[in-house]
Amino acid sequence: MANATSVDLVSGCGPQTCGAGPSPMTSARDAAPARIGPNAIIRMAEALDEDVGPEVTRRIFHSCALDGYVDAPPAEMVDEREVSKLQAAVVSELGMAHSRTVSRSAGLRTGDYLLKNRIPRAAQSVIRVLPASLASRVLLAAIRRNAWTFVGSGHFTATSGLALARLSVEGCPLCCDLTATTPRCDYFAGTFEHLFRSLVHPVSEVEENSCMANGALACIFEIRWR
Repeated sequence: MANATSVDLVSGCGPQTCGAGPSPMTSARDAAPARIGPNAIIRMAEALDEDVGPEVTRRIFHSCALDGYVDAPPAEMVDEREVSKLQAAVVSELGMAHSRTVSRSAGLRTGDYLLKNRIPRAAQSVIRVLPASLASRVLLAAIRRNAWTFVGSGHFTATSGLALARLSVEGCPLCCDLTATTPRCDYFAGTFEHLFRSLVHPVSEVEENSCMANGALACIFEIRWR
């Protein structure tokens, strides 16, 4: 299973772009901006293109000064503040309900990309034959070790039981610039759900039941399967 954890399972970065060691935590986002994998930008652009078309996609990226990424998608890790700005720009342009749908689509695309390009096929085969509760623990262990590449300056924790996993992100880069009445981190929810459905149990369901955009201390996702 060593190869299964040598790449980032959520951001999509390999050792070449993610670096060899963990990113230092920072208490002030502006003092030393953390960096996260480019999938949060690349897959959002793809999802927007499909949903609202290239013209609106470009307008959204331009509104948050990220239009350069439309023509030249990032090949390395990006400033976490760029991801926060893009999430806020999508909400501003599309509204909360529509933006959630697009963000979840981007998350599903990220999960698909990871399965096709980043998680070794041999490791996937091993995880799939394990009992779901054990497969969940193996997958979460890999995600936990690489969490710095998708939560940036935030903090990720996860626990898993017989038919339930609980994932928490403090200082979530997706919603730090948002205020909402409903959970807003659909990009993470979509990514986690696709990975769990593909590797742990085909009817895995992800629900974000606590979100910092709603005033919570952390974004909390519950994953259930039967």
